[in-house]
Parts: sequence; C-alpha cells; structure tokens
Amino acid sequence: MEPTLKSGDWWLVRKTQQVKPGQIVAFWEPDRIDLLAVKRVHHEVAGSWWMLGDNPQTSIDSRSFGPVHGRQIVGRLLFRFRPLFRKS
Repeated sequence: MEPTLKSGDWWLVRKTQQVKPGQIVAFWEPDRIDLLAVKRVHHEVAGSWWMLGDNPQTSIDSRSFGPVHGRQIVGRLLFRFRPLFRKS
C-alpha cells in the first residue's frame, strides 16, 4: 500500500487531543520526543492510542514504539495540499 502522505505534501492540522480511529494525526513520537510523526489512529488501548502507518512494510509506528498517550497528540489532519508538480 502506498503512503497517504508523501514527501513535499503540506497539511493543515487542527489542534486537538480528541481523536477517533481512522483519523490521521500528528503526535510526538514516544521514543523520540523531538520527532513529530504523522500516522493513522487504529484503536484505543487503556487511555492511549495505537497508531499505524499506511505503508506497514516501511512504517515505524506503534508496533515499534507502543501506544501514544493523548497528551502526545498535537492534532488531527484536516486537509492535505499536494504540490502542483511532484518529483518522483
């Protein structure tokens, strides 16, 4: 499966910690608090969220770093802007 977001895409994020399964969110990765990651919410685990990437073969997600606590979530993706011309 191809990733939903690609290098060079811009996105608009609504700041919130209230998310639902299926939404794409921006969050601070638990193992690297300096890294803002973007993944899809899969399910809730004891007050935290399980995040999965859309490309499981290459994605580093909750299978690697575990569930993400709500306070680490920055917001959910509202809109994605694609560049007019993409180099790929």
